[in-house]
Amino acid sequence: METRDAITARRNVREYTGDPIPGEHLDRILEAGRRAPSSRNTQPWDFVVVTDRDRLVELAKVWQGAGHVAGSAATIALIGPVHEAGGERVQYDLGQATANIMLAATDLGIGSGHSAVRDQVLAQELLGFPDDRACLYLIALGYPAGRPLRPIRKPDRRAFDDVVHRERW
Repeated sequence: METRDAITARRNVREYTGDPIPGEHLDRILEAGRRAPSSRNTQPWDFVVVTDRDRLVELAKVWQGAGHVAGSAATIALIGPVHEAGGERVQYDLGQATANIMLAATDLGIGSGHSAVRDQVLAQELLGFPDDRACLYLIALGYPAGRPLRPIRKPDRRAFDDVVHRERW
């Protein structure tokens, strides 16, 4: 898929076929996240990949909006430092890693849906990250049930000219 096609085809997918994702595709998606830019090249992330069905079902309980994690083929937990000075920078960096991960998945025909994490105690119990870290986001992955990923011709987005301002607002 061309980059532009991946950008225009990407959408949140929360219902999956149940088919497993090949290991080499997961590695390619993770490599895209690892290569994301970060402030001062700090790379403030670690990724925990979960594919075990029982663990995915439990992981879906970390936030009320994470139910789709239970049905995913794999979920990537983005782990970052516990909030400190510069926390906004870490959030931005993790956002860039998230975008890379989701676009790489789309390029492979794999859907993705993000989620916040509220229950850090449960997340740490399930994922085993150290006390100076937090699970900041989850990205569920799987082949879309229903309709495959294709460029969306008429996206539900504000008009280009309403969003883009040149030189001044």
